[in-house]
Amino acid sequence: MTIDLEALIRAAREHRDISGFLQAIPYFRFLGLSVREDADGTPLCVLPADPKLIGNARLPALHGGVVGALLESAAIVQLIWSAETDVIPKIIDLQVDYLRSARPVETFARAIITKHGRRIANVRAEAWQEDPARPVAAAHAHFLLG
Repeated sequence: MTIDLEALIRAAREHRDISGFLQAIPYFRFLGLSVREDADGTPLCVLPADPKLIGNARLPALHGGVVGALLESAAIVQLIWSAETDVIPKIIDLQVDYLRSARPVETFARAIITKHGRRIANVRAEAWQEDPARPVAAAHAHFLLG
């Protein structure tokens, strides 16, 4: 069975609910990723606290790949939320700055589009836990559009 991701994107934008799209992506399901609208209407990605996401059990801390995936996901969600196309953005590159250890608690991420061209978009994302002013990681990404 083939999943029509473009139709899911259209529905997500129309209903302001991206959960159907997230459920169609196996890795998003594995992470337990969800999205809600922030107070200003922008999408906020939420990564639940889950022991399977711990990378260093001695600290304990989230796996760096999970934090990177959260940041990339926030960027993709922001592009889908604000784009006028139903095409899924394709990652060109992603640079993650790990700023502090991410404890295994609920973690949030949001992204802003710093430049949206016809073919390429530049996006910045930040992840935090209790306090948005104290991010645990930040990322810059470039995406191919269409």
